[in-house]
Amino acid sequence: MTSTDIELRHLRAFSSVARHRSFSRAAEELLITQPALSRTIAQLENRLNVLLLERSSRHLALTDTGAHFLEHAERVLAALDAALAAVRPRVTLRLGFGWLLPDPWAQRTVSRFEEETGASVVLTRTDDPVQALRRSTVDIALVRGDADVPTEMRSVRLYDEPRIAVCSERSELTRFTHLDWADVRYWPLVVNTVSGTTGPSSWPVGERPDEIVETANYDEWLETVAANRGIGIVPGVAQRRAQHPALRFVPLTNAPLSPVSLVHLPDTQRTLVRRFLDAALQSTPE
Repeated sequence: MTSTDIELRHLRAFSSVARHRSFSRAAEELLITQPALSRTIAQLENRLNVLLLERSSRHLALTDTGAHFLEHAERVLAALDAALAAVRPRVTLRLGFGWLLPDPWAQRTVSRFEEETGASVVLTRTDDPVQALRRSTVDIALVRGDADVPTEMRSVRLYDEPRIAVCSERSELTRFTHLDWADVRYWPLVVNTVSGTTGPSSWPVGERPDEIVETANYDEWLETVAANRGIGIVPGVAQRRAQHPALRFVPLTNAPLSPVSLVHLPDTQRTLVRRFLDAALQSTPE
């Protein structure tokens, strides 16, 4: 095998499937059919002579080799995108986010930034925005919750969001008019371990939920709550934006607010990032 056996379409297809953990959503993003996407991934694995993805009827995950290859593949794609951007008349800034960009903050910020700079914003949905910064697949990332930011990165806190409880339509919680923060511990709690805003560390030791159900991304979290495996705690924006017929929302009392921050590397797109931060701070809710 030589490098000429691997084409950009292979790398883009693999990167999209890896990010979405779904062939169907990746096919929609790439504007190709799912069978065509499956053939492309199979070609890549055959030419590399390795297994990149573990597949089953209910599960799709990266193998260890696939995770290692993804890091290199995304660096190649990022380098290509950077080279293409260098010859385009308009400069772009890539904004990464894990799920549900806050509204109307996002629309106001993007509009203000583009009007003031002449640059354009590319919105990139990724399960782990901080990891996407490390891989240089985004220039700045929106991060929710109290997650620790790596020391090499900079974080700017924008504002705080209220939290709300969410459960399956079949959950006993639907009979409650509200749920107190201190009582969450008595319910199985579904958490998104990668980009979620609420997890065991949101409570002091001794006050944490007794049962934790872990998921790896927003879609898994959503479907696990809908399947009545436990309840979830999310920012209030989800009540407006998470359209799922099997979900119900319950007011949450005495809950701490969930911070919303922008995170970036200090040496990446320095001028554009600074201008985007200015636009973001001007657009924060009062």
